Amino acid sequence: MSQERPRTTISVIKADIGSLAGHHVVHPDTMAAAAKVLAEAKSKGIIIDYYVTHVGDDLELIMTHRKGVDSPEVHEVAWNAFQEAAKVARELGLYAAGQDLLAEAFSGNVRGLGPSAAEMEIVERPSEPIIVFMADKTEPGAFNLPLFRVFADPFNTAGLVIDPKLHGGFKFEIYDVIEGRYVVLNAPEEMYDILALIGTPGRFVIRRIFRKSDDEIAAVVSVERLNLIAGRYVGKDDPVAIVRAQAGFPAVGEILEAFAFPHMVAGWMRGSHFGPLMPVSQRHARCTRFDGPPRLVALGFQVKNGRLIGPSDLFDDPAFDETRRLAQLIADYIRRHGPFMPHRLGPEEMEYTTLPEVLEKLKNRFKEAKLYEVKGPKVKTELLSSSRG
Repeated sequence: MSQERPRTTISVIKADIGSLAGHHVVHPDTMAAAAKVLAEAKSKGIIIDYYVTHVGDDLELIMTHRKGVDSPEVHEVAWNAFQEAAKVARELGLYAAGQDLLAEAFSGNVRGLGPSAAEMEIVERPSEPIIVFMADKTEPGAFNLPLFRVFADPFNTAGLVIDPKLHGGFKFEIYDVIEGRYVVLNAPEEMYDILALIGTPGRFVIRRIFRKSDDEIAAVVSVERLNLIAGRYVGKDDPVAIVRAQAGFPAVGEILEAFAFPHMVAGWMRGSHFGPLMPVSQRHARCTRFDGPPRLVALGFQVKNGRLIGPSDLFDDPAFDETRRLAQLIADYIRRHGPFMPHRLGPEEMEYTTLPEVLEKLKNRFKEAKLYEVKGPKVKTELLSSSRG
């Protein structure tokens, strides 16, 4: 009788705990403080392995363990690591120290407390390559377009056409961040339904993707929205994602290809602007121009018996130089709009920024105008008077 193979959980948990000189880069002393907490957890057997890194002003904890998704024990380790890092940030006088830590005490899970988490539990293949994506100055919906291309677009992923293991397609779990509910849709059969939802990335976010043939998990994205948790603007969500690659999943090159187009995402300066998502190397993961543009780092690992082998800095490649150049051209163009849409976010998103404070100051200075009649939720452009001037 064969023994059941152990399951490995990969947890990527991030938080903004303070930055050197504004919102642009994590201080190495805060990373060291977090790593010390994780090293202790490893020595106690709580986690198997870990890797501490950053993208922009976000501290990233990559951990492996046997305790499953949403483990209170593992999440407490992450919480304690962020607390210790935030303590160092305050001692150094770093900007926005402890920004993403919205609660005073840990309550069993970091979700809802400020940090974001992407986790998946798997039975390791003989060779288990994964890619950890980490973004700064944007929201979870930033992954909608590239992940759709990876797992549903045959013009991006050749394996959907020529690899029998991928040919059956994938299932998309799409989460409504406003209503707190989700729907599972199949590709390619329900491709148009998928696009109808995820084309509104501020509300409908791809949370998980599964292979249809056996329900094996392929990808997971953090979907926490900080402004919805806090009820006010406290910083952009800066999502993370884990994607499995090769041998029944898209190849590493197919996954990265989806990010060769620097598509427009919400976030950037004060979380209030659209800008291009720029894939960068770890050493360039610092947001400076207008606190941006939004950055994305991709680290490739092999997972073996819970150990993290690597990483490889996947966007540290001249093949992405033209993508970065295009991102800068887009940034130049969109920046010329200044405070105007479409550079500035629409009113439904600006509601969660600091703009309402400005509108509150002006509200008593507005005077009623009787040029048009307002009926229901829509403005009807019908003159109340039939006279013509």
